[in-house]
Amino acid sequence: MKKILLGLAAAGLGTVLAFSGASAAEEANHAAEPTHFPIKHPEQMNWTFAGPFGYYDKQQLQRGLKIYKEVCSACHSMNLVPFRSLEELGYNEAQVKAFAAEYEVPDAPNADGEIVNRKAIPADHFPSPFPNVQAAAAANGGAAPPDFSLIAKARSVERGFPQFLYDLAPWIQYQEGGPDYIHALLTGYGQTPPEGMQIPEGTHYNPNFIAAKSLAMAQPLQDGQVTYDDGSPATLSQYSQDISAFLMWAAEPHLEERKKTGFRVMIFLILFAGLVYLAKRRIWSDVPH
Repeated sequence: MKKILLGLAAAGLGTVLAFSGASAAEEANHAAEPTHFPIKHPEQMNWTFAGPFGYYDKQQLQRGLKIYKEVCSACHSMNLVPFRSLEELGYNEAQVKAFAAEYEVPDAPNADGEIVNRKAIPADHFPSPFPNVQAAAAANGGAAPPDFSLIAKARSVERGFPQFLYDLAPWIQYQEGGPDYIHALLTGYGQTPPEGMQIPEGTHYNPNFIAAKSLAMAQPLQDGQVTYDDGSPATLSQYSQDISAFLMWAAEPHLEERKKTGFRVMIFLILFAGLVYLAKRRIWSDVPH
C-alpha cells in the first residue's frame, strides 16, 4: 500500500510539474508574441507648439524641411502642401521660388498630347517621388509609402488612464500624439526583440510601431546623416524631433492662428459674461425678490 501511495504521489507531482512547465512556456510565448500594439507607448516630448499658447519654432521647422528634402522625400510625398506655404517658415518669396525650382512637376499636355515635366513654381505642391501609386507600391515591396501631408494628425497612440482625463481639459489641449509617435518610431530601431519573438524576414523590429511588431521600412535616420546649417546637433534624437515638428506644421499650418483666436474668444466670453451679470444686477436691482 505504501508503494502504491508513493507511486500516486510521484505521478501527481509529475503532472503538476508538467502542467507548470507548460504554463510557464505558454506565458513566455505570450510575453514574446505581443497581442497589442504598440508594444511601447511613445514618450511625451516637450514641444513648443504644445498647450494653449504653443507656437512653432521656425528654425526647427526649417531643419525638419531639410530632413524631409534630403531623406524622406525619396519615398514619401506631401501632395497637399504647396511650396508657397514655406514662407510661413521664415523664407522670403525669392527663396521659395528657388526651392520650388529644384523640383519638377508634370505640365499640361503639349500640342502632340504628350505630358512633359517643368520646373515647379510656388503655386505647385510637393511632388511625389513616384509617377503613380502602383509604381510606389512596386518599388516598396507591394505597399506604397504613405503621404506625409497629414501623417502627424493621422498617426497617434491613445493615452490610457489617467492621461486621457487630463486631455479633456481645454487648457491642456494635448494634441501632440502624432509628433510623439513619429519621434518614438524613428528612435525605436536597433533594439533586440525579446527571446522567442519571431520577426518576419525582410522586416525590422520596432516596439513603437503602431500596427505590428515590425515594419518593412528600415531605419531612415542615423547620427551624422544630415548636416545642419545652424550648427544644431547632428544626432538621431535631434533629427527625429525636427522632422516630427515639421510634419506637425504640414498637417496643421494654422495652429498658431487657431490658438490665438481661441484665446481671444475665451477672453471675450469672460468679459461678456461679466457684463451680462452686471446688467442683470442693474435691471433687477429694484425688483423685490
